[in-house]
Amino acid sequence: MERYISNQLLLWKNDSNRKPLILKGARQIGKTYILKEFGKEYYPDFVYCNFEENSELHNLFEINLDVHRIIEELSLYFEKKISEDMLIIFDEIQSCPRALTSLKYFCENLRNYHVVAAGSLLGVKLARASSFPVGKVNFFNMYPMTFLEFLIAMDKKGLSELLQKKNDYTPLSEPFHSELLSLYKKYLFIGGMPEVVFNHIQTRDYQKTRILQLQILKAYEEDFSKHTTKTDAIKISQVWQSVPLQLAREQKKFKYADIKKGGRAKEFEQAIHWLKETGLVHLCFRLKQPGLPIKAYSERSHFKLYALDTGLLGAMLNLSEKTIVEGHKLFNHFHGAFIENFVAQELKAYRDDDLFYWTSESIAEVDFILSCDDHIYPLEVKAGLSNRKKSLFVYDGKYQPQKLITMTQKNYYSDGKFVNIPLYSGHYIL
Repeated sequence: MERYISNQLLLWKNDSNRKPLILKGARQIGKTYILKEFGKEYYPDFVYCNFEENSELHNLFEINLDVHRIIEELSLYFEKKISEDMLIIFDEIQSCPRALTSLKYFCENLRNYHVVAAGSLLGVKLARASSFPVGKVNFFNMYPMTFLEFLIAMDKKGLSELLQKKNDYTPLSEPFHSELLSLYKKYLFIGGMPEVVFNHIQTRDYQKTRILQLQILKAYEEDFSKHTTKTDAIKISQVWQSVPLQLAREQKKFKYADIKKGGRAKEFEQAIHWLKETGLVHLCFRLKQPGLPIKAYSERSHFKLYALDTGLLGAMLNLSEKTIVEGHKLFNHFHGAFIENFVAQELKAYRDDDLFYWTSESIAEVDFILSCDDHIYPLEVKAGLSNRKKSLFVYDGKYQPQKLITMTQKNYYSDGKFVNIPLYSGHYIL
C-alpha cells in the first residue's frame, strides 16, 4: 500500500545531516510494513531486527554499546556484511532498552549508517527513558491511512491526484464530487488501519471488516494490561471506553466525571497521557484567545479527546455500515461528533501538531483553530449540508480573521472571506 510517509523517509535517507530515525505511532498502523518496503525499494539490501520476536538479538547489546562491534556481530548473525548503503531496521525496540540507547552511539560514531527504529508503545517508553539522549535521533510520527491514501488503496489514484492538484475553491464537477462523498462515507466505516483496508479491498465484506476492527480493539485492551499495572490498566481502559460517550455530548470538553461518578483529573491524567503517547487518542486544547505562537494561548487543562481512527470509533459505538455508508442516523444522533473525529485525525496526519478549539462561554464553540503562515483561521465542521455558521460569526465579530472556514458535504465554495471545503479534502487545510 502506498503511504506518504515514504516521501519523508526518502528525505531522511538523502539528508547529509541524517541521524538514526525513530518512527512513532500506534500499534497496527503499518510501521513494520512501510519500513520493509522502504528497505526493498531504496536500498540494495536491509537487515530486520525484531527484538520482541528474537530475544537472542538482545545479547549483542549487553557486553557494551560499541557500535562497530555491534555491526560486526549483526553481520555474523545475519550472514551478510552490513555496509553503509544498507538499511538497518530495529523493530519493537522498546523490548531492548540497550538497543534504544545504542542509537546515541550510532549517531556519534557511525553517522553514515542508515538506522531506523520503531515499536509498539514506543512513545510511552521514550517518555520514561531517562537515559535516552536528546538531540541524537530524528523523529517521525506515523498515523492511520489518510483519506487520500485510502483512495489510492481503493484503486482511485486518479481521484487522489485530482484532490492533490486542487489549488482554488472552484467546485469539482458533480460526478467527481458525488463519487468522492460516497468513498468518504466508506472510509468513515472502514477507517485507515492498513490491515482492515487491505482486507476490505480483498473481500468487500463489511462484516469481516468489523470483525478485524474489533480484534484490533481487543489487542489494544490487552496492551493496557500487558504494559501497565493492574490499577493503571483499569484507568486507561475507563478513559478509552469513555471517548465515544464524551464525543456524543453537545459540549465535547472532556469531563472526568463522565468516566465515573466523582472522577477527577488527578486520578485519570496519567491514563490520558498514556493513551496519547501510544497514539490511540488525540487531544484538542481550548484556546483562551487566538494568538501566535498558538500554543502559548492554550489551556492544557481544558481539552477534547478524539480516537485515532474513525473505523475503530465506529466499532466502539457498534455503528453498522448501513448507518454510516448509506444513512444519516449517525449524523443526526451524534451531532457531527463522529465527523469531527474524522477531521481531527486528518489534521493530525497532515499537520503533525497539536489541535486547538475555541469557545465563548456558552454562546459559541469553533471546532478547530488553525495557524498557518502567521495567520489564524477558525474551522467549523458540519456533518451534513447545514449552512448554520453562528459560532464562526461570533468568532469573526471578536477577532476578524482573514477567512472563515467550514467543512461540510458541500462542494468547494468561496465568497471571499467565507470558504467551504468538502469533508473529503482534509489535506487542503495546511
